[in-house]
Amino acid sequence: ATPVDIDVVLDDTDERSMVDVKLDKNRREKAPLFMDGESVKGAVTVRPKDGKRLEHTGIKVQFIGTIEMFFDRGNHYEFLSLNQELAAPGELQHPQTFDFNFKNVEKQYESYNGINVKLRYFVRVTVSRRMADVIREKDIWVYSYRIPPEMNSSIKMDVGIEDCLHIEFEYSKSKYHLKDVIVGRIYFLLVRLKIKHMELSIIRRETTGAAPNQYNESETLVRFEIMDGSPSRGETIPIRLFLGGFDLTPTFRDVNKKFSTRYYLSLVLIDEDARRYFKQSEIILYRQAPDAAPVLNAGTSSLPAPPENKLAAAQA
Repeated sequence: ATPVDIDVVLDDTDERSMVDVKLDKNRREKAPLFMDGESVKGAVTVRPKDGKRLEHTGIKVQFIGTIEMFFDRGNHYEFLSLNQELAAPGELQHPQTFDFNFKNVEKQYESYNGINVKLRYFVRVTVSRRMADVIREKDIWVYSYRIPPEMNSSIKMDVGIEDCLHIEFEYSKSKYHLKDVIVGRIYFLLVRLKIKHMELSIIRRETTGAAPNQYNESETLVRFEIMDGSPSRGETIPIRLFLGGFDLTPTFRDVNKKFSTRYYLSLVLIDEDARRYFKQSEIILYRQAPDAAPVLNAGTSSLPAPPENKLAAAQA
């Protein structure tokens, strides 16, 4: 047991949004939400237990940003470390409270809790002692907001098996905010396979480390059945998939040269012999500020009418 209790209380947490953070399959916790450039301030109370005198060799508070790689023997890479001395070496007999303030801290990355990697920001208080230091940590969560992209082209792709199947699919845009709607459609230009059903899934691919020691983990976040039964030639199937209900993060690319997280839309067709045909296309996800107005030229949610000539050509 430690000879001292340490409490860390952050200012204005009552007014802040709290983020529900998934620690593992069964555990979640809430952390206060901060933005890039905001100050992190509060108070630390150090309480010697049982009224005993506590000798220490200094008390300090740090604000730290780390990337923790689970496969890399739990190695931590600090990309941010700020220090403030709270007390010079001495002794404590009664509870003492110290204020701290890390002003306008740059938090260049968004917090992330992945399969093989975790990016976290936290306040750490250390009471240094000759025997063993006493350490207390308190996590915060950071969101990075992005301006909606000005260019947002649609995704168009063909899937074909010669003389058996030719379908064309189209999504209205390639970049989506986390509460967006994926709008699209599928045209069946040639169908000579007995298709049993068809689904659209969102896949998250996390890449950690650098080659040759690179790890890839893919997980399917949602499966969405868009068709049951065999389509006929010339048929068009609409797609509407609301992203707001899923546990998504923005797309992360090469964060601190340590990890990337990318998202893919995967269209899967399953025929009556249980063979699977699929096509993946990457989509970019970004976090839009809550008060951001929609950008009109950032790719609308509507699609043009099906190309008559293509359907006619397929039916000819």
